[in-house]
Amino acid sequence: MENKQDFEKYSKLFIEENHKINLISKNDEKFLWEKHICDSLSLGNFFNKYGIPQTLLDIGTGGGFPSVPLSIKYPQIEISAIDSIGKKIRAVQNFKEQLNLKNLIPICDRVENIKGEFDVVTSRAVASLDKICTYALPKTKKKGYFVAFKSKKAHEEINSAQNILKNFDAQIIDIIEYNLPLDEQTERNLIIIQKS
Repeated sequence: MENKQDFEKYSKLFIEENHKINLISKNDEKFLWEKHICDSLSLGNFFNKYGIPQTLLDIGTGGGFPSVPLSIKYPQIEISAIDSIGKKIRAVQNFKEQLNLKNLIPICDRVENIKGEFDVVTSRAVASLDKICTYALPKTKKKGYFVAFKSKKAHEEINSAQNILKNFDAQIIDIIEYNLPLDEQTERNLIIIQKS
C-alpha cells in the first residue's frame, strides 16, 4: 500500500493521543486499522465511481475519521474537518502537524456557523440520516454529493429521511456496500446523496 509509513506513523500517534483523551474506546484500539482507518478509506469506493473531488467537508470528525486517513491517502483533496469539541480538534491539529498534512484544515465550530459549500460532504457515526442531512445538505454544492457512512440498518434511516431530502432537492442515487476486514460480518454502506 502506498503511504504505508505515513499510516504506520499515524497509527502510533493515534494510540498515544487516545491514551490522553479517549478518542475511541480502549477495546477498539486493537482494531484501529480494521474498524476506523479501513472504514474511512472505504470512501475510495465512491471516488472510483464518481471521481475525486477538489474539496471535502467532514462533519463531526471526532478523532479524525474519515478526515485524517483521507488526507494521508489523497493529498490532492482539500479536506476540512469540523467538530465542536475542542480537545478532539486539537488532536486532529496534532496529527496534521506531525504528519505534515498540508491539505487538512481542522475547524473547531458547529457546522452551521461555517461559510461555503463543498464538492463532497461526509459524516461517519454522527447522527441519524434525517438529522445529519439537515446539516450536510446546506454545505453541499449543487450537483455535489453528501456521503453518509452507515451500518446495515441504513434502509430504515433512508425511509425517515425522504421528506428532508425533498426539502433540499436532493436524492439518494446510490448505496455502496462494503465489508470491513474483521472476522465477524460487518456489512457497511455508503449512502450517496446528490443535490440536483
